Amino acid sequence: EAHFLRKRSNPKTSTQLSTMFKLAALALIGSAAAFSPAQTGKASTALKAFESELGAQPPLGFFDPLGLLEDADQERFDRLRYVEVKHGRICQLAFLGQIVTRAGIHLDGAIDKAGNSFDSFPNGLAAVFGPNAIPQAGLIQIFLFVGFLELGVMKDVTGEAEFPGDFRNGALDFGWDSFDEETKLSKRAIELNNGRAAMMGILGLMVHEKLNEIGMVADLPIIGALQ
Repeated sequence: EAHFLRKRSNPKTSTQLSTMFKLAALALIGSAAAFSPAQTGKASTALKAFESELGAQPPLGFFDPLGLLEDADQERFDRLRYVEVKHGRICQLAFLGQIVTRAGIHLDGAIDKAGNSFDSFPNGLAAVFGPNAIPQAGLIQIFLFVGFLELGVMKDVTGEAEFPGDFRNGALDFGWDSFDEETKLSKRAIELNNGRAAMMGILGLMVHEKLNEIGMVADLPIIGALQ
């Protein structure tokens, strides 16, 4: 029988759910870092400079609930935009990874010298924090690899970036220079929106996965129950 949420008896459920959803709400608000209705006074004048920036689009328009852009200059805005784009790209990969692995698609072969296969480890957060998580040596390798990408690859190495998040470095182009300005802005806006959706999406999957531990099972579209 199809259903969205099935409750198991657990005396701690209400309190734990309340705390979890409060934390989730705070995290979602924190991820909205670059765009809010203009405020009054001096801050309003400073914020107006960014109301026409890429990403300030319907339905929210300019949205900066935490006031991160109050009295900010262009350098500050570009830094926040760079962080937003980077987090959006990471979350798109994370969300896609959740869908692929939960569909039963894994790499062939063994993940370690002990002969453990890739599909022998759980999906999602359980692969990192659970009792059957990837061995510490494997997590260290992942951490070092991500650090290498962050410090040496996924950055503007040559100084040729046209906008925050432009990591072509004079080599990777894929026809970008053949687009007109309107098309370039459209594609960048699409990436921003997809990244924002992915940030909320992966957070939602993480929350639903933890619901299992407090007596709730969520049956989600496509993915199903997160076990």
